[in-house]
Amino acid sequence: MKKAVIGALAGILGTAVVAVYSASGTDAEVLQEMRDRAQIEDLMWRYTRALDTNNGEAYAAAYTPDGQFTAGTNATKGREALRKMVDDLRVRAAEAKAKGEVRPPMYHMTANERITFTGKDQARIEAYYITAMAGAGPNTPLRVAAVGRSIDDLVRVNGQWLIKTRNVAPQD
Repeated sequence: MKKAVIGALAGILGTAVVAVYSASGTDAEVLQEMRDRAQIEDLMWRYTRALDTNNGEAYAAAYTPDGQFTAGTNATKGREALRKMVDDLRVRAAEAKAKGEVRPPMYHMTANERITFTGKDQARIEAYYITAMAGAGPNTPLRVAAVGRSIDDLVRVNGQWLIKTRNVAPQD
């Protein structure tokens, strides 16, 4: 009986998935969208990992040459400025370590991501984010440093998805 119910539910779910994708285009279009989504997820993983490890070069490489990061009224534009922004984080961390200060690692996480394709080579990601500082022992527990909403506009350049703009303080 359990197997029959599970089989029926799987069949209904499979039909719903096929119906949603078949309504959105040809098999080739659906396959391309799936590839694009996977590439975008990989891009955002590399972006986040570069930020968490203070790797300015990898961080800047996630953006278009004229890409922009915006936090409120502060905007950083262009790969060189973006690289410097993250490299400066690495320098400050090294200076703090040299003074004997303990700075726990920072982790950036996203939740409830929604990817919308706004054109053949354009996409938008809307998400919520959480930035946490790892615990550093019993006297320094995990700390949530920031929470908010983000909007990322992406473009495909020479077959590669890149961030055109990232806004971590949108007004809408």
